[in-house]
Amino acid sequence: MTSSEGNMTSTPAPETIEVQAMQPRPDGFRSRPGARRHTAITLAAAALALLALVIYSGIHSRAVAETRLKQRTEEAAIPTVAVVFPREGAPTQEIVLPGNTQAFSDAPIYARTSGYLKHWYFDIGAHVQKGQLLAEIETPEVDQQLQQAQADLDTAQANLNIAKITASRWQDLVTTGSVSQQETDQAVSNLSAVKATSESSAANVRRLQQLQSFEKIYAPFDGIITARNTDIGALIDAGANTQPKELFHIAAIRTLRLYVAVPEVYSRAARAGSQAALTLDEFPGQIFHGTLVRNANSIDIASRTLLVEVDVDNPTGQLLPGAYVFVHLKLPDETRSVTIPSNTLIFRKEGLQVGLIRDGKAELVPVKISRDYGNSVEIVSGLQPTDAVIVDPSDSLVAGMPVRMSNKSAGGPGR
Repeated sequence: MTSSEGNMTSTPAPETIEVQAMQPRPDGFRSRPGARRHTAITLAAAALALLALVIYSGIHSRAVAETRLKQRTEEAAIPTVAVVFPREGAPTQEIVLPGNTQAFSDAPIYARTSGYLKHWYFDIGAHVQKGQLLAEIETPEVDQQLQQAQADLDTAQANLNIAKITASRWQDLVTTGSVSQQETDQAVSNLSAVKATSESSAANVRRLQQLQSFEKIYAPFDGIITARNTDIGALIDAGANTQPKELFHIAAIRTLRLYVAVPEVYSRAARAGSQAALTLDEFPGQIFHGTLVRNANSIDIASRTLLVEVDVDNPTGQLLPGAYVFVHLKLPDETRSVTIPSNTLIFRKEGLQVGLIRDGKAELVPVKISRDYGNSVEIVSGLQPTDAVIVDPSDSLVAGMPVRMSNKSAGGPGR
């Protein structure tokens, strides 16, 4: 054996290699170029499908996100509001309105002449009759002026008498030509002037006599003295350039007046001749009766009320002028009303309104208030107990706007 034969290398002969290449693979496939190309195409198709799937998934998720964002944006644009349901009240058969009693006749008493108060005869609370003397004023200046005017009147009357005689004589002499016509005319004209002077003096005397009569102050009507603002010795100045001072105040209380502002929605109750009941806190359980004698026949635009006058007989003087009373007026028929919080009202140029939720949208309806309780108001028209009224409506609320009712809505129908 040679050294080459003794070398144990494993290099096969070329024939052996070719035979091995032609042997089939254990898995039954043969490693051919066509098979490799088929595998590459399959893998490429799978990669393209995967890429298309990823692209589609991204586009779809973005479209879904945009749709969801749009939906949430639209939902967020719909305002969420709290609502309350009107509270139904009992049918209204009468209305109770506040009022103040007033004397049927009420007058301040002033002096018409200047001087000093000499005496007063009645104090506050005194009942006086018409024409009864209340006070006297000393007027020495007026007395002296009256004496002077009387003297001037006597002088004027004396001059008038002589002027009459002179004019009569001149008229007789002018017929005989003893005096001229000019002198006769002057005598007649002088008679007219003296006569006017005498009448003026007489008028001045009457004026001063009238001022002197104002020294005595009399009651203008039957009533009671409610104020006395003077005393003996007080200076009384009735000058035209000074502020007059009230001496007495007198009121007639046998009949009292009440002026009541009736809301427009209850103006039907303000019928002349209808009866009214009066209650006062100082007379618990006692009812006084009055008669609605007249109304203004015009609604006050500022307050939307009708002014009415109620007269109450007060022969014993039990009711006093200025007392606060509650006037009960009967309504012609029953009126149903509901009560809502004040923060549901909307004040706009269209008038008083409230916002309601109907079919998921806002609706503005006009309402009329009968009574205002401060935190709440009584509504007599425009609302039903089943209406969902929006609380604290915004200025941007308009009819037809989509709105969402919150879960914190207060109460429910009829509550």
